[in-house]
Amino acid sequence: MIDFESQPAFADPIVVAAFRGWNDGGSAATVAAAFLRNHCHAERFASISSEEFVDFQQTRPQVTVEEGHLRQITWPETELLHARLPGGRDLLLVIGTEPNYRWRAFSDAISAYAAEVGAGLAITLGGLLADTPHTRPVPVSSTAHDPDLMDRYDLEPIRYEGPTGIVGVLHDGLGRAGIPSASLWAAVPHYLGGNPNPTAALALVRALEPLVECELEPTELETASAEFDRQIARVVEKDAEMRSYVADLEARLDAGDDYEDDDEDEDEDDLDDEGEITADDLPSADELEAELQEFLRDQRDEG
Repeated sequence: MIDFESQPAFADPIVVAAFRGWNDGGSAATVAAAFLRNHCHAERFASISSEEFVDFQQTRPQVTVEEGHLRQITWPETELLHARLPGGRDLLLVIGTEPNYRWRAFSDAISAYAAEVGAGLAITLGGLLADTPHTRPVPVSSTAHDPDLMDRYDLEPIRYEGPTGIVGVLHDGLGRAGIPSASLWAAVPHYLGGNPNPTAALALVRALEPLVECELEPTELETASAEFDRQIARVVEKDAEMRSYVADLEARLDAGDDYEDDDEDEDEDDLDDEGEITADDLPSADELEAELQEFLRDQRDEG
C-alpha cells in the first residue's frame, strides 16, 4: 500500500500530518505543512497511490504542458517525507488529500508505519471555518486524548462529537497502534472563503513549536501573513457591509462569546454570498508563492 522509494533511518521521529479537503479550511494545514517541508528540507521517500482511495471525479489529476507540447499528468497522492527538526529529532511528514474511500485501511497503513519506525508522538494539523474576525489573533485549539500528553504540553481534552474527517480516523488508528497523538486546529474566518490563509498557517506553526520542542522560525510565513492581512484590510475598507459584519464579530468576541464552527452548507444571515471575500479579491496562491520565493532569495542574497 505504501510505495517506498528509499528507506530513511528514523531516530525517535515525530509524525506531522496534513490533508487537503474537509479538514483544511483556508488551506491552513497544508500551507503549514508546506512550510515545514521547505524549512526543514524534507525529502520524499514514499507515497500512497491514490488509485485505491480517491474519486478522480471529485479530486481530478492535473495536466501540465512543458515546452509547448509535452503533457504531464500529476495524480493526487499522499507523500511521506523525512526531515531533521531544528531540535534534533526526526520528522515524518505526511501530506496528502483526504481520501474518498477505505479510510480505515488508509489510516491503518500510516499508523502501522509510524509504529514501525518508532514514532513517539503524532500531530495532525487542521483548519476549520468559524465565526472569528480576521482582525484578531487566529484561535488555535490544541487537544489530545492521552492524559500524559495533555499534562506534558498543556493540551485540552478532545470534546468534539459529530461528523469527522480523515484526521479523526487517523487519530483512531494511531491510538490502536499505541502512538499518542495531538490535534491542532486553526479557526479561519469563514467569510474569507477558500482563499489560502497564511495567517492561519502561521498560527498552526507557532502552536506546533511547543509540541516539537524547537523553534521553527517561520519568517517567510510571517511575511506572507503580513501581506495577506494588508490585502484583506484593503478589501474590507471598500465594503461597508463587510466592515459592519467584522465589527459585529469583534463585539461578540469582546463580549466573551466563543467562536462557532461554520457549517459550509448553511447560509449566513448577516452576510450574503456577494459579501464574501473571494479569490478574485486577493492575490492567488501562485502570487503568494512568488512573494515567498522573492523573500527567500533576498534572504539568501543578504547571507
